[in-house]
Amino acid sequence: MQAIANNNDNKKLFQIKSALNKQIKTTRDYWQKITAVKHPSIKGREKETQEALTSPDIIRVSNSDKKVFLYYKKYCKNYLCVVAKHENGDGFIITVYITNKIKEGKQIWQKQESKN
Repeated sequence: MQAIANNNDNKKLFQIKSALNKQIKTTRDYWQKITAVKHPSIKGREKETQEALTSPDIIRVSNSDKKVFLYYKKYCKNYLCVVAKHENGDGFIITVYITNKIKEGKQIWQKQESKN
């Protein structure tokens, strides 16, 4: 997991390779918009957001936009959902939120249970 801490690339907060092998990024300014306006409950959850992208439990494609992917990672009773758009081999975060159910959409990836 490679997060970019120092930056001169449009105030990048992080850029990370997702489970679908896409470089997903977000800026500090956009993260501030998500946490202050859209979903305040996500504030301080940068690490969990990166984990949802790199090691999700489920990934679905949006029914309304085939370039939008929903990465779900279960934490306690709820899921953290990272909504990212994939374009030209890369992608960016649209939003991040906590939910108790997985939205409709074609499931394209599921975490494999380890057999110990």
